[in-house]
Amino acid sequence: MFYDDFNDEEWGPLDETLRRYEEVKKGESASILDEEEFERVIEYYFQNSNEEQALLACDIARTYYPFSASVLLLKAEIFTQAQKYGQALKTLDEMEQYDNKNLDAVLLRSDILLSQLKYDQAALWLEQKSEEYEGKEKTEILLELSDVYDESEEFDAVFDTLKRVIKIERRNEEALQKICFWAEFTERLEESIALHTQLTDDDPYNALAWFNLGAAYQGLKHYEKCIDSYEYCVAIDDKFEFAYRNMADAYMRLKWYEKALEVLEKHIEIAKPEDVIFEAMGYCWEKRKDFARARQFYRQASQLSPQDDGIFYKIGETYAREKQWEKAVKSYSVALHLDKENASYCMAIGNCLMEMDVKSEALVCYLNAVRLKPGNKTTWVALIRGLYLTGYYEEAIIQLAVAREHCGEKGDFFYYHAATLFEMGKAKEALLQLEKALRISPSRVKVFTELNPEFLLRNPVAELIGKYKKR
Repeated sequence: MFYDDFNDEEWGPLDETLRRYEEVKKGESASILDEEEFERVIEYYFQNSNEEQALLACDIARTYYPFSASVLLLKAEIFTQAQKYGQALKTLDEMEQYDNKNLDAVLLRSDILLSQLKYDQAALWLEQKSEEYEGKEKTEILLELSDVYDESEEFDAVFDTLKRVIKIERRNEEALQKICFWAEFTERLEESIALHTQLTDDDPYNALAWFNLGAAYQGLKHYEKCIDSYEYCVAIDDKFEFAYRNMADAYMRLKWYEKALEVLEKHIEIAKPEDVIFEAMGYCWEKRKDFARARQFYRQASQLSPQDDGIFYKIGETYAREKQWEKAVKSYSVALHLDKENASYCMAIGNCLMEMDVKSEALVCYLNAVRLKPGNKTTWVALIRGLYLTGYYEEAIIQLAVAREHCGEKGDFFYYHAATLFEMGKAKEALLQLEKALRISPSRVKVFTELNPEFLLRNPVAELIGKYKKR
């Protein structure tokens, strides 16, 4: 039979009730349904999207129970679902004559006003009604009010309303979870610290309050304090995943990678495997210069997220740090295959090919990087450096002119121009370019000297650089 959705312990089998309702509807029954049975019939038609039959059942029920607030509430819900807001509000007005303290009716009226984009009216209604209730019912109204303020983009009011909820019910999970986000979003982290410090003083076993306190400290970059708060959180609830995750992040920002790894290991023990956790562990091992171990975790991350190009790039970076250029190229190439428009990946491949002495292919990679990001100085520098190192001096000069058109007069461009001109035997022009470079960006002189340390053996060059060092 149908009605399966209603064959549970609360409702019981509905077949018989519907059969009797049909008899009542046709006037064939001497007995009537009680009020709860009518509600079950209305709910059945409502849940099965039969608005017409649900409303008819409401009207028949009211002939027997004209003062039933619950039937009127169901009728208002049906009108609301059908977006007949005027009729829904009229029905709620009638209902309030019989029951003016019904929380569901309060919240439904707010939903209707929200649907009509009447944010101010919805907020005013809930503010007024919140004064008439106490305890959990009051907190429900205030939580609804916070959603109204969210919809109307009054974000500080959202934070203030959630504070009111927590003052009434300091372990309200929904309010505590939401206020953590809104404290950061509204930049009221100091206020959040004061609130949650008081909360943890009054209720030291409130794990969510400790977590929120940690998150607020973390937002202000007070990493050691945030770690202390997360430690309290996990001491109370050793399965609190996000506390371990955030604690690991704080340790990583402090560059305490061993501690971060301990926390991430704990996260793996209590939670399902996640790519971001394995990636973070890879990062920690990479920072500790254990590149083989870093790759192990990056690969685990890539298995869970095989389309994440960034992970393959990181694997390539570990190989590059070990000067395993061919393996690095393979990993970078996978990253580039997944994101063909990434200039950084092209440059990384180009750098490896230069190290492998496959210079012509490297230049193609640099040209691709420039094509993808013509406004980026780094891509131009990579190309021009490649041209310089391969001895294509005239082409380097041409590309420098194009680079300046796209990026403006950068100090690095003048240093490369000077070096290239020296290689071409144009010492006077080279010195002019070097002086411009030193004037614009004296701190970047290593760009020039590292290209060819023998430049410093030229007296005019050494004197010019010395002159700007004194300045």
